Amino acid sequence: MSAIVLIPARMASTRLPGKPMAEIGGEAMIVQVWRRAKEADVGPVAVAAAEEEILDAVRAVGGEAVLTDPDLPSGSDRINQALQRLDPDGRHDVVVNVQGDLPTLDPGTLRAAVSVLQSSGGDIATLVAEIRDAHERDDPSVVKAIVAWEGAGQFGEQTGWALYFTRATAPAGEGPLWHHIGLYAYRRAALERFVTLPVSRLEQREKLEQLRALEAGMTIAVARVDSIPLGVDTPADLERARALLAPMP
Repeated sequence: MSAIVLIPARMASTRLPGKPMAEIGGEAMIVQVWRRAKEADVGPVAVAAAEEEILDAVRAVGGEAVLTDPDLPSGSDRINQALQRLDPDGRHDVVVNVQGDLPTLDPGTLRAAVSVLQSSGGDIATLVAEIRDAHERDDPSVVKAIVAWEGAGQFGEQTGWALYFTRATAPAGEGPLWHHIGLYAYRRAALERFVTLPVSRLEQREKLEQLRALEAGMTIAVARVDSIPLGVDTPADLERARALLAPMP
């Protein structure tokens, strides 16, 4: 299997406009995410940029980026368009979608997603971490994955299959809850199929794109990892990221 990592990025953001260009550790956030993806060393990395300024920022540090249609409805559509432009001959059969607002991403988590896709035979792979903060259990902004667990993966992580994703507190009863991490590894054919599917009813209801795949009968393999990367969605998140990636004195 040959993987390519694509990072969708656009300047429009309801809560933090222009966030790909927000300064973190002396560089634009999108550059920090590109660096974390490069450190994973699973394949070439490129940014799927909706605007020229994102493209220019990535290219200025020697990175690869491609301009995509700013009106595309989702990150999945954006990486699919970038894939067709960067790899029209189909050399890469695994496509990793890394959100452009994860500047503190552990490169090992990206490797875990690719590993479980390879070992499981699933259409798509994603990641979860155990919820340890009590307030997250009932927070609808924290997406929970309901997983049928199987065994240990290549990196020692627990692996299984996603049965459902929800903003509700689920499943009921005793036991851990699982925080879904929005990083996906797709088989190329699965991504190309996914972006042609109509928006599904559960996707509309929960506002969770991955439910479209499950409703269409696609399989999503899951790997458990130890940490949840900081997603930068608000000014407070940005300040936390800046503190974490501040240059050493």
